Amino acid sequence: MGSKTVKTIEDIARLANVSKSTVSRALSDSPLINKETRERIQAIAREHDFCINTPARNLSMRQSNTIAFVTHAHFDGSPVQDLFGLEIMGSIGSELHALGYDMLVIHIHPHDDKWAHQYLNSGRVDGFILMKTLRKPSYFSALVETGAPFIIWGIPGPDLNCCSVTGDNATGGQLATEHLIRSGRKQIAFLGGPGYDLEAEQRLRGYENALKAAGRSPDPSLQTSGDYSHVSGVNGMRRLLETAPDLDAVFVTGDLMAIGAIDALQQNGRRVPEDVAVVGYDDLTIAAYNNLPLTTIRQNVGMSGKLLAQNLVQFIKTGVVTHVTIPVELVVRKSA
Repeated sequence: MGSKTVKTIEDIARLANVSKSTVSRALSDSPLINKETRERIQAIAREHDFCINTPARNLSMRQSNTIAFVTHAHFDGSPVQDLFGLEIMGSIGSELHALGYDMLVIHIHPHDDKWAHQYLNSGRVDGFILMKTLRKPSYFSALVETGAPFIIWGIPGPDLNCCSVTGDNATGGQLATEHLIRSGRKQIAFLGGPGYDLEAEQRLRGYENALKAAGRSPDPSLQTSGDYSHVSGVNGMRRLLETAPDLDAVFVTGDLMAIGAIDALQQNGRRVPEDVAVVGYDDLTIAAYNNLPLTTIRQNVGMSGKLLAQNLVQFIKTGVVTHVTIPVELVVRKSA
């Protein structure tokens, strides 16, 4: 492409293989774009003698004052099972409204890493709020390349420099396990999330730390994993009963999965909590209203949603990356 054909931001975006919003921010020297990408785009612009029509750019790239909350079909195609995301969405929407923003809920395939371009290029949204659970690192790396402002619920990991809000997962795992130890349970199992989920990894660390503090050694035969769905709770509990039939307690790192575990125990003739105590995680609304109200670790959904909204808006305006950890607490009900 010769310099005469490079007339618009869209032309630069096509050459750089990025979104129009990324080009606009890079040419404005925005801190929202990483240095390498910013310099590459600026070099392309210089090479083609590209001049910015500032009034036109401001008009075409004006803020929409809309934030997208991204949901995914990751449990057999059913977004409804992402119950934590649905519950936190309400508090996010309320805080965005207070900040003068609208919220757009968009539903995408969990393995599609190109979706952000269409929303940024159309000017429909200014940024994205995403739940990191069950998202592999490559998913977010692709999102970073678009230059999109976003914040995640979850732990970013060492290779992902973005805003985040998460619960104190290690403390949560420790509180759950200490409660079961105080209750006199001897064989305490662990039913966690997938191996690449850093939140599940930290909850496992809290579980193991509590056992070690009580003079017990973690037993691999008492540990298995699921994907936070009800069916994975059922299947995970069945595996644990096969490998450790004498277990008398289980810490499950998600409420929906914990309810599945209770169902599997009852199907196996085990009484909860008399034979096996069960502690969940999140304190979703269903935890209190399950047939057997669930003892669980409460994450502060209201505070979490508020901070997700506030910190993303702050990032859009200033480029300041923030990481916030929310305290958790044990809620004792009838399952343990």
